[in-house]
Amino acid sequence: MEIRVVSEKVNTLLKRREVEFVVEHENVGSTPPRLEVRKAIAAMLKTDVDRVFIKRFTTRTGTRAALGMANVYDSLEQAKRTEPDYTVKRNIPPEKPKEEEKAQ
Repeated sequence: MEIRVVSEKVNTLLKRREVEFVVEHENVGSTPPRLEVRKAIAAMLKTDVDRVFIKRFTTRTGTRAALGMANVYDSLEQAKRTEPDYTVKRNIPPEKPKEEEKAQ
């Protein structure tokens, strides 16, 4: 999986960077999971994973390239104020069921 930043715009009013990117996934096969791409973008931009929110991520039909857009906020509080709830939920890993509840 190779990620390439196409454009990056600083939005000072909302205290975020708006990043458009392309993910080449020739050797992976299928479209990589959103959370995996989120971690890779955070590492590439040298920021905390909690402040990266992927807004759009789709694969072009018939290709091995996915186009996406992410917002990278200055702080987590600003992100929670600005981003809609459905976007925040999409970018949080699913919780695993607790072992204690299964045993009972």
